[in-house]
Amino acid sequence: MKNEREIIERILRGESEHYAYFVDKYSDALFSLVMQMSDCREEAEELTQDIFLKAFEKLSSFNSGSKFSTWLYRIAYNTTVSAMRKKQAHRNVAIAEERLADIDESAIDEVLDSEEEDMLARLDKAIEQLTAEERALITLYYIEERGIGETAQITGLTESNVKVRLHRIRKKLYVLIMEDI
Repeated sequence: MKNEREIIERILRGESEHYAYFVDKYSDALFSLVMQMSDCREEAEELTQDIFLKAFEKLSSFNSGSKFSTWLYRIAYNTTVSAMRKKQAHRNVAIAEERLADIDESAIDEVLDSEEEDMLARLDKAIEQLTAEERALITLYYIEERGIGETAQITGLTESNVKVRLHRIRKKLYVLIMEDI
């Protein structure tokens, strides 16, 4: 495997053809994240291209003390969230805090951990109702299995805020699924 720091140094010295390494390595994963947030293939393809262009333009600002993938994901997150806010592609379903507070954690686990086809279809439908930010959090943490720390770095949130938001999103999904029954 090539050393990403060396590749970055070469690109910064003018050998821009080496940027293809990053596009090849990260394009599928970034596209997947953007697709989860935007839910429109053409838009996700365009945003993914924009993300790589922004990263290339800002490559000199990359802090070699952090992981390149985390830095790139942060650009992807910010770019996609910004585009979704402008478009307002997903409605924000407001659920009263009091209603969320009364939900039993074991009931949430039972519903969200279900592998029944009907329940999975309801979960997909509920996820569609989340905001781009909420979709990004569940994608990063549950689907891509990035830790709380890396998810916090990517989103610019504190670790405790990521934990709280993930907890609320799980409750929100539970309510949306149960309303669909």
